[in-house]
Amino acid sequence: MPEPAPPPAQRIRTLAQLKAATLACRECPIGQFATQSVIGEGRLHARLMLVGEQPGDQEDLQGRPFIGPAGKLLARALDAAGIPREQAFVSNAVKHFKFELRGKRRIHKSPTQREIAACQHWLEDEIALVQPAGLVALGASAARSLLGRAVPVLANRGQWLPRPDGLPVLVTLHPSALLRGDPEQREPAFEAFVADLRQAQRFFAR
Repeated sequence: MPEPAPPPAQRIRTLAQLKAATLACRECPIGQFATQSVIGEGRLHARLMLVGEQPGDQEDLQGRPFIGPAGKLLARALDAAGIPREQAFVSNAVKHFKFELRGKRRIHKSPTQREIAACQHWLEDEIALVQPAGLVALGASAARSLLGRAVPVLANRGQWLPRPDGLPVLVTLHPSALLRGDPEQREPAFEAFVADLRQAQRFFAR
């Protein structure tokens, strides 16, 4: 059983509290239709925290981040980049799955700026719990949430940008962008993605 949701003024002190609070959250419409909230998972006090856009269909059903096709691609890329997945923390800027129904299928729909902004304080609570040394923004929604402004991902990919609190943010693509790309370019695109992530490997160097 999750811990009871804390009062709004009470600081989130555990991931269980964050889960309970986001389950009950209706600050934007997404939570009303999702199966559940999906918060991050991994090692607390991880050196590196990776942030995507929002949970997908499988993540919504199982309550865990990055377990669908994009998550499998991310795991493969992290391994190739020399980043131990089990020593990192992965999450999303938005904690509920936004979708539209097409027949019986639930198709991913990008969150609006307002919906991203509504989830901002939950992400900041999560960062405060994890206390990472660095962050990776996977895609434009994550970059906007982490940096507080629009960031052209293609122009800034592979670069470290500072947050107001001093934490460095590495900007790169969301792995789903690779899955949607030209199949003939998929391998070079994967290698470029790994090259971006490899810059964060220094957090794990002995």
